[in-house]
Amino acid sequence: MFIAAVAIAVSASAQKTTVTANKALDNIYVGFAAGAETKASKQKLGSFASFGPTATLIVGKNFDPIFGLRAEGVVRFNVHGSNPRECKWVQTRVLGTNATAGKFVNGLDVNLLGTFNLSNAIAGYKGQPRTLEFIALYGFGWSHKFGGGHVNAINSKAGLDVAFNFGAKKQWQAFVEPSITYIMQGYNAWAEHSPFQYNLNRANLDLKVGVIYKLPCSNGTHNFAIEQLRDQAEIDALNAQINGLRGDLDAANNANAQKDAQIAQLKKALADCENKPAPEAKAANLQPTVLFRQNVSTIDKAQEANVEMIARYMKNNKDAKVKISGYASPEGPAEINQKLSELRAEAVKNMLVKKYNIAADRLETEGCGATDKLFDEVEFNRVAIFNDSTK
Repeated sequence: MFIAAVAIAVSASAQKTTVTANKALDNIYVGFAAGAETKASKQKLGSFASFGPTATLIVGKNFDPIFGLRAEGVVRFNVHGSNPRECKWVQTRVLGTNATAGKFVNGLDVNLLGTFNLSNAIAGYKGQPRTLEFIALYGFGWSHKFGGGHVNAINSKAGLDVAFNFGAKKQWQAFVEPSITYIMQGYNAWAEHSPFQYNLNRANLDLKVGVIYKLPCSNGTHNFAIEQLRDQAEIDALNAQINGLRGDLDAANNANAQKDAQIAQLKKALADCENKPAPEAKAANLQPTVLFRQNVSTIDKAQEANVEMIARYMKNNKDAKVKISGYASPEGPAEINQKLSELRAEAVKNMLVKKYNIAADRLETEGCGATDKLFDEVEFNRVAIFNDSTK
């Protein structure tokens, strides 16, 4: 417990980075190992009778760059069954007198181990595994011994992986693993039942080599990826930009609101204008009119026909009296335009009197000066118009 507490403290101080989310199927690995074991007791350590090969299947998951969980199945093989003398010695000295020697598979372990990456805990995780790492293993499992009544027992395993990560994405890991497995409770020397305890006389030393393949993760790699975090200064700058954009948006919204109000006012004014009765026409109530060229008060030949139409109207209506109003377009000084409008009205009157014998007392003239309101086209306002004053 003390070692675990120290390891957690070291991990907290060393782990300065944040990794991406670890989903359920992320950071899972599978592997295989082969090795050899021997008894750990002084009496049997290194003896040929206690030596045997092992094969191990591995499935595991890393919860973060330091901690993980591994399940493994270990098959222990018996290589002593081919020599009868040797088998007899194994039967009586190792397996017990009731054991069955000569089995090809000698035993089976199923272990659940916690893993602790010492390299990442001490030096931190830099975004991908180091080429060389040291990983501590510890956990418990179930052991079964073939022979001697097929005895079951609880075991405890501790080990250290010296791991070499390789591959383009560090997806492969080769390792060398020395370990010790204690038979905690169940039988003594693979035969007699005993209390729960750590005892070298009931332990195996194991040395194996193996390879692990790390399955692809949701982050696009085969390992943990470092979360791309932003520092506080950058966050503050981004917040300032956001606040500035919000201010610009508020200003744009206010401007749009003002424009909407102006549009509403213009629409109301237009509706009011459309609902007003049409004003009386300013144009003469007699047609046609006499147009003049700019700065000229003489009547063009093309306009004399219009004067003749007025004369015919007055001859057909003996009591009619006509008012002739002269106008000028707004170009030039107002005084000149006023005089020009008077001369244009007089020119029309003189033609009606002299050429068409209309009595002068039936004609009235006025100069109205410059205007641009009479007609839309500016040049059309250089005109003399007629009104029957008796109507």
